[in-house]
Amino acid sequence: MQTSPWIILGSTIILLVAVIVFAVQNSHREKQYMSEILTAKGAALIRAVEAGARAGMMGMMWGGEQFQLLLEETGRLPDVLYMAVVDPDGMVVAHSDPSKIGTSFRKDRKLIHLGPDLKENWELVDLDTGEKSFEVHRHFRPLFTENGAEYSHMRQMMHRHRMMPVPQDDWLASNKQEQRLIVVGLDVEPFESAMREDIRTTVVMSAIVLLTGFAGFVSFFWRRSYRAARRSLQDTSAFADELVTHLPIGLVATDQSGRITFFNAAAETITGLTAATVRGRPAQDFLPAHLCGLDQWFDEGEPVNERETECTFADGRTVPLSISAARIVNEVGKFVGEVLILKDLREVRRLEAEVRRQDKLAALGKLAAGVAHEIRNPLSSIKGLTTFFGDQFSEGSEAKSAAGVMVQEVDRLNRAISELLDFARPTDLKRQPTDIAPLLTRSIQLVNQDAANQKVQVELDLADDICQVSVDPDRLNQCLLNLYLNAIQAMSSGGTLRIGCDMEDGRSVRIRISDTGPGIDADHLGKIFDPYFTTKNKGTGLGLAVVHKIIDAHQAHLHVESIPGKGTTMTIRLACISGLVEKEESHDRKPA
Repeated sequence: MQTSPWIILGSTIILLVAVIVFAVQNSHREKQYMSEILTAKGAALIRAVEAGARAGMMGMMWGGEQFQLLLEETGRLPDVLYMAVVDPDGMVVAHSDPSKIGTSFRKDRKLIHLGPDLKENWELVDLDTGEKSFEVHRHFRPLFTENGAEYSHMRQMMHRHRMMPVPQDDWLASNKQEQRLIVVGLDVEPFESAMREDIRTTVVMSAIVLLTGFAGFVSFFWRRSYRAARRSLQDTSAFADELVTHLPIGLVATDQSGRITFFNAAAETITGLTAATVRGRPAQDFLPAHLCGLDQWFDEGEPVNERETECTFADGRTVPLSISAARIVNEVGKFVGEVLILKDLREVRRLEAEVRRQDKLAALGKLAAGVAHEIRNPLSSIKGLTTFFGDQFSEGSEAKSAAGVMVQEVDRLNRAISELLDFARPTDLKRQPTDIAPLLTRSIQLVNQDAANQKVQVELDLADDICQVSVDPDRLNQCLLNLYLNAIQAMSSGGTLRIGCDMEDGRSVRIRISDTGPGIDADHLGKIFDPYFTTKNKGTGLGLAVVHKIIDAHQAHLHVESIPGKGTTMTIRLACISGLVEKEESHDRKPA
């Protein structure tokens, strides 16, 4: 799963807004903190000056000159730019800088105090020198305490007691003093420097938070993408492993040292080895001559693609194989291993042999039909003439006996021709739904006497719930009788004939006909269904060929297993009617 860049961008914008709001709030807090501190400092200086003025007036009979000295000394304090007393007209009455006495305190506007008399106001002012001043001011009340008590009557009493008149130029005691404002200008540079440092710290911290948050968002989405990609890779890898493991062809992989690293199930079936046994072991220790000359093909530089060969494995099996192989090199051209693809050609060879047999049978059938037709008419004439001449001789004479033998031989030849015609004639089936169990029971009854004559015991084993099949009962019965008689004749010294019938995979009926005879040699096993192949002294070699033809006409399967010295088993598999219907419907649905 890929992470949308819009998600990361949106998350970053949200985080950036949060950081900016945090920085602005922090700056506002710093400014408020600065204003509160400077206001408190200015108020403290104002109160100190007023307290000094009161003390001087009460104890030392101060006038304007002494108060001027007090302002000048206060103006020399650290971070104090100036201190002044301004009358209602905006003129400087007293100032820490004596040269400014009698001048206008502000040229641009008048200083106005807002709020209660004893409550300090403040404002940030740009001076002509380019500096900034934090001004704190309020009404000048040297003769009042903070709670409003007046000291003027006390001063009048002191003057009368000492017989000292109040100076006419003493503005401290004038009636206009309650209209005057006292102002203290404080240097804001230390606080602004501290604020700038705080702002820089805030910016740095905000940048760190922003980068950390952005990295967190990106890491989160990258981790999600990584997990999704890893999960997808695991799913793809599992799918590929399952696909390769269950391929119907053998797959073997080796590393650069020739050790087997992969060995799928089809390779196990073909070679007869297990993956657990061969994995991590050298291929030459298990595969026959490294798969029958594969190294030589590689050394000669020839491409190995669908090379057909026969390999004999450790268990003695010889398996026809189609081998494809390739060397694996990485992006820098370094050899890293080999891949071998093995196809088992046993079924292909069987089908090829079946096709060849069918072609041969078709040609033979056409030939047999023509020959049988040409021979049968002369045989009828020969039999008629032989019977006529036999009647000319007396009973018991040698000539009469010879004529009888000729008639028997003609009949035997006619039967052989009839079998040949049956084999050559197209099989015309009259299918109908049939229960196999009654059919088997009736067919066995027909050979019971032959089995008894050969001292052969017949055993029938029928399973329950056997499905119906669509067959021609007469033709199938013909096949069964032929197989029974072959089995009985094979047990010349007696034995057991077993007939079993059961369901296979719930979709087909399996009929097994087994004998305890001498079995069939491996060399003869592939030829027993060929016409005119027989090991019997008096057989025509057409019985099993006719059986095979009838079974093929039913679209069924006939399989033979034989162990020399132990017996032979013939297996017929017939599709159930439901399975047959499904197969036909599936065939009908195929596109033209």
